Amino acid sequence: MKKFGLVLLVLGTLSSCKIQRELVDRPINFDEERTTLTKEYLLQRYNLEQETPEIVPKMIVLHWTAIPTLQKSFEAFEKSTLPNWRPDINSVSGLNVSSQFLVDQDGTIYQLMPETTMARHVIGLNHCAIGIENVGGTKETPLTRKQLKANIFLVDYLATKYSIEYVIGHYEYTLFEGHPLWLEVDDGYRTEKTDPGVDFMKKVREATKRFNFKPVPSK
Repeated sequence: MKKFGLVLLVLGTLSSCKIQRELVDRPINFDEERTTLTKEYLLQRYNLEQETPEIVPKMIVLHWTAIPTLQKSFEAFEKSTLPNWRPDINSVSGLNVSSQFLVDQDGTIYQLMPETTMARHVIGLNHCAIGIENVGGTKETPLTRKQLKANIFLVDYLATKYSIEYVIGHYEYTLFEGHPLWLEVDDGYRTEKTDPGVDFMKKVREATKRFNFKPVPSK
């Protein structure tokens, strides 16, 4: 498995010393079919006609996979088209769900796709959002402290690299309805989410407050 050549160093927000982490490159399939489906999604869902599936990141969205293992979580995102086990959103687009990053229970960070390529992970906001998926999130496999540290690292890294305005939990996405960043054309296309949990988000926000991210809109 290839690793990114650059070892990233950031100031550890949970300790007084610097944390050294590697981003492990584990790309999902992003073939011509997925590229076409992504551009179609941008056009059909957001009225954005683009030659490439690129995004300008303005937001980071944290998730859990609700799948207990790294391998099964990776397999959920790997194929280009939506598998049969997600028929609830199959009618909207055949594009499979995905995320730019996947964090294992031991805190290892896997990069599944480029940060500025659109991933399908959050309704209405994929066009501007980088997704971080965390393995687990069930009662049997709750998110770990190592995952928390890895998410804080990633938020720090991405907010330093891009003009990130918001860091949100997946469960907060509907609060952006009516916001300038919200582009979903179908008022009936929504799913109810709870990931990655209120406590997890509170800890990430506390550890990254130096960035002064904008508050999540309130209804």
